[in-house]
Amino acid sequence: MIRVPHFLFWLLFLIFFAVFIHAVSGVLLPFVVGILVAYFLDPIADKMEEANCPRGLAAFSIVALFVAIVATGAALLIPVIVDQTTTLVTKIPVYIDLFHSKIEPRIMHMFERIDPTAVEQVRVKAAEYSTKVIGMSSDLLGRAWTSGLAILNIFSLIFISPIVAFYMLKDYDHMVAKVDSYLPRKHAKTIREQLLLMDEKISGFVRGQTNVCIILGVFYAVGLSIVGLDFGVLIGLMTGALSFIPYLGMLCGTVTGLSVAYFQYDGGLSSIMTVAAVFAVGQFLEGNFIAPKLVGESVGLHPVWIIFALLAGGALMGFTGILIAVPFAAIIGVLVRFFLQQYKHSTLYQIPEVDLVIKNPKPRRRKK
Repeated sequence: MIRVPHFLFWLLFLIFFAVFIHAVSGVLLPFVVGILVAYFLDPIADKMEEANCPRGLAAFSIVALFVAIVATGAALLIPVIVDQTTTLVTKIPVYIDLFHSKIEPRIMHMFERIDPTAVEQVRVKAAEYSTKVIGMSSDLLGRAWTSGLAILNIFSLIFISPIVAFYMLKDYDHMVAKVDSYLPRKHAKTIREQLLLMDEKISGFVRGQTNVCIILGVFYAVGLSIVGLDFGVLIGLMTGALSFIPYLGMLCGTVTGLSVAYFQYDGGLSSIMTVAAVFAVGQFLEGNFIAPKLVGESVGLHPVWIIFALLAGGALMGFTGILIAVPFAAIIGVLVRFFLQQYKHSTLYQIPEVDLVIKNPKPRRRKK
């Protein structure tokens, strides 16, 4: 029998798994969505099972209720979103004209005291960087679209994802036990500990941050609509959705909302401050109550790491990559911490420092 070193075996397994996932990435979207939905809803199924409800019935009831809620929300929101998006697109030329007539003269007046050559250099560089950013964004969106919804078709999400979610939810505990039975007995305890940490990180961020996004989206949509901001529902939901990426949702929502308010209210300070107050209250609630309660302090995913993971996932696998980016980032983070901990307890780290200072030897006495 040929003996394969453990490290080489797992390395080959990971390479094969990565190649396989990349090869079938074009058909993964409905399955990834179904798995994420099942993972998101698993705590509810566990609670129902503890209340003596059969697991299969609990899974069916939860998935059916989830689909009904999503369908109802889509039926109510999609017409509003489409209407506001269409209106926004038609008003963009008006906003551009207002920018040139009202804001641009003020900006040029500010730059009059600066060297014209420096201003021109800044303008050229800004145009270059904006072109690059737009190109990267459009390329990322294009990848997400072509590798996601356009190829698989929206019907696969409607019909396949709920089925996948049901079976994953129904057999989740059985699958976990099956995987546990295949763990190497010598390292089973260590692997279980790391898997539990991964589950804690993923559930803490994905479940928690998803709930944060939903709450913020509803809050901003309702709040901006109450103060009378045009496209309030669209801007509010966009802010909530982008809040999954740290700081991006707040930044984009505030800039967009205040810009629309400036043009809508013709620079009226009181109306603009009302819109700003909505975002200020939302940020206060998120930072002090919503996020600490739902996400917690111990998730351990740095905002820069999350942003990099989302961009890398989108570039590699499109929309499917964006969906699985954060879970993979959490897994990699746990593994890196584990290996660093092992390294700090290894002899390689604990070798005592060698004193390289050579003392001058005592001169020998000559014999008489």
